[in-house]
Amino acid sequence: MHRHGYQGRKFGRERDQRKALMKGLLTSLFEHGKIETTLPKAKDLRPAAEKLITKARRGDLSARRQVIASLSTLNVANKLVDEIAPQITRDSGYLRIVKTDSRRGDNAEMAIVEFVDELKSVPKPEKVVKKPAAKKPVAKKPVAKKAAPKKVKA
Repeated sequence: MHRHGYQGRKFGRERDQRKALMKGLLTSLFEHGKIETTLPKAKDLRPAAEKLITKARRGDLSARRQVIASLSTLNVANKLVDEIAPQITRDSGYLRIVKTDSRRGDNAEMAIVEFVDELKSVPKPEKVVKKPAAKKPVAKKPVAKKAAPKKVKA
């Protein structure tokens, strides 16, 4: 059988599983601001995410309902329409894909999908700074008094 004219990636999944995968990736992207996934998934994710952002920038009721239908949670959909979309000033090209190292287990090409512009409402990953553990004072054990040696009469 030939593959001429077939578009899109299958990801080794059925149609409903692919749709759920994209919905989950979109939700995670708008919730966290950037995600790391495989390169083919990132390449399929970017056009879908940019179309959603364009709808969210319209901001009317119809657009809001379409965004809600495309994402997993209502909170993330409202965050996209109310907080993220108003901050975006460009007309297109909202996201970038940055290739990273290969995944250790199966050597899959990995990529980070992130917003091109800094957004205020998207949480920034915080650097974990390890504080030295405070040294607790060592409690001294009570010393038992030794019994006086018995005097031996000689």
